[in-house]
Amino acid sequence: MKTDLVRILDGNIFVLSDGSGDMEATPSVPVGYFSFDTRFLSLWRLTINGERVSTLAMDDPSYFEVRFFLVPGAPTHYVDAKVSVIRERTVAGSFEERLTVLNHSGEWAEFTVRVDAASDFTSLFMIGQERTPAGRLYQRVENGRLHLGYVREKFHRETQISTTEPAQVDEQGLTYHIQIEPHGQWTTTLHVRGLVLRPDGQDLREHVYPRPDRQGKSWLESDLRHWLGQAPQLTCDWEPLERTYRRSLVDLAALRYPVLALRGKAMPAAGLPWNANLAGRDPILTSLQVLPFTPDLAVTTLRILGMVQGAVLDDFRDEEPGKILREWRYGELTAFEEYPMSPYYGAADTTPLYVILLDEYERWTGDAAVVRELEDEARAALHWIDEYGDIMGDGYIWYQRRNERNGLDNQCWKESPTAISFRDGRLPSLPRATCELQGYAYDAKIRGARLARQFWNDPAYADRLEREAAELKERFNRDFWVEDGEYYALALDGDGRQVDALSSNIGHLLWSGIVEESRAAKIAEHLLGPRLFSGWGVRTLATGQGRYNPIGYHVGTVWPFDNAFIAWGLRRYGFTDQAGRIAEGIIDASHHFQGRLPEAFGGYDRELTGHPVQHTGANSPQALATGAPLLLVRTLLGLDPYGEDLVVVPALPERFGRIELLDIPGRWGRVDAIGTVAEQEPGARR
Repeated sequence: MKTDLVRILDGNIFVLSDGSGDMEATPSVPVGYFSFDTRFLSLWRLTINGERVSTLAMDDPSYFEVRFFLVPGAPTHYVDAKVSVIRERTVAGSFEERLTVLNHSGEWAEFTVRVDAASDFTSLFMIGQERTPAGRLYQRVENGRLHLGYVREKFHRETQISTTEPAQVDEQGLTYHIQIEPHGQWTTTLHVRGLVLRPDGQDLREHVYPRPDRQGKSWLESDLRHWLGQAPQLTCDWEPLERTYRRSLVDLAALRYPVLALRGKAMPAAGLPWNANLAGRDPILTSLQVLPFTPDLAVTTLRILGMVQGAVLDDFRDEEPGKILREWRYGELTAFEEYPMSPYYGAADTTPLYVILLDEYERWTGDAAVVRELEDEARAALHWIDEYGDIMGDGYIWYQRRNERNGLDNQCWKESPTAISFRDGRLPSLPRATCELQGYAYDAKIRGARLARQFWNDPAYADRLEREAAELKERFNRDFWVEDGEYYALALDGDGRQVDALSSNIGHLLWSGIVEESRAAKIAEHLLGPRLFSGWGVRTLATGQGRYNPIGYHVGTVWPFDNAFIAWGLRRYGFTDQAGRIAEGIIDASHHFQGRLPEAFGGYDRELTGHPVQHTGANSPQALATGAPLLLVRTLLGLDPYGEDLVVVPALPERFGRIELLDIPGRWGRVDAIGTVAEQEPGARR
């Protein structure tokens, strides 16, 4: 995907365009207006007197709006333009564009303004792939509006385009014949709505979740001010941290996905453009990262995922009782069960992570009511670990797809087909048990035991979970330890063999707590060694492994969220210097991305490239990457709930100087945390 596309968004509604604001979709350029997993505009092109427009400047004051300053034809410094155009675009529940044409001459001027419009109504899941529509596309003009639509049996999507100024509307767009006085201007506003229609012609969403409270740009501006005002305020001597912290908070606001089932509540969408949908893994891990800053995302995530928790055995959807979903999509391919995303449960990590998030949420907020409310869901998740996750009956979580047609082969966070491999590059047999899944299972059992003992009045269940966790830890450290490399295997294959590639997954074992103390130093050494650490961050796969590729999606790139959790785990085991090196590398990389960390960037050695290289297929903004700087701040300041208090144990690399984080929300109310390089003393504030 092109990385220079201009993007604005409001949750799962977004617009991608070129630098002039035009959208002309091709398989390699995924531009358009998207909503509800469907592209509602694939063509949106502006011309003045038949000439395309060129960009003089662009301004994006917020995540939901952008302004383009344009001239017809090719711009030049040597000819004074007689006309210019300001194109102001907003997404706020729908898509709105305000066009202003300015006449810079001293005479009346006539112009023909044309906006070409079309839609292919492609499912977001199929963007970039050739596909012949299975339904019927239509275009019609009615009451001065252009209607673009797609119908396939009961599946009906429609784009409605209207304008505030008179226009000649045809089935391919809108034409304005205008006259502008000397040094005058002309303005019109185009409204574009993407409708999910029922058989009676009504928008489905208005009947499930009417949104009178979201009334456009002014509402979003007010909401963003409130969101930023509620978050802790951060200052730091090193400017890149301040910049990426604010950028992350703004992007988190942008990615909030308003859920139909809970009016006024939102959870993080996974990322733009490919995953602007309801997911499982991404919102859980994002909510974990941002708990000290905005805990409300966690409780909405827990409730929504609990509502759609697996209840039956369904091979098509890889569903099992107690399992937490991977994703839910609403596009055409899902509606006709060509793909199983309605919802799809093909993820082995989401279920233990659900329990981890529930426990961490209570530790921070003291919200015991939610723990009791979701007791059945948490127990079902814990039961899934042993009943359905343990395919081989040996006490480990394994995965193997039930859907043999188009289910996912890899059901850990590294989902790409070749992400799990032996050191020499061979692919292992199925089922597979990746190492971090066992860490998550261990952590879920330890945390589940705390919940059972303190909130569910079930000490016997708590004792059982703790016993199982201890047995899992002992067994894991025996079976996964690669003796000749002194690290944990990436996975076990279906024959019980160690999948011996050296990978970043071993860092997740630290934050889960499953690593034996005697082995933690060796793991830290590997993580910060030259094979895994690029200078910017920890690579997903070490150099020298058979499938290593510095720009391979899961086989050599650096993922900011991965690094944030690794740093958190290093702090847990006392490796503060190593955690600080990772934090410094990731925050330094953010400076090269204007504060917005992408989903992934190249694993090249820092000395080779001099700056981080963005992965072309990466989502940006992406919820996991957006949460990474916040978890790194927590790690640097050593923030951890202890009873009713917040413990602060700062450990900062020299470059950060001083960090102040004010008004941290939690069960203690609001407290401050301050860390300096000169004074690395433990402290707590209430």
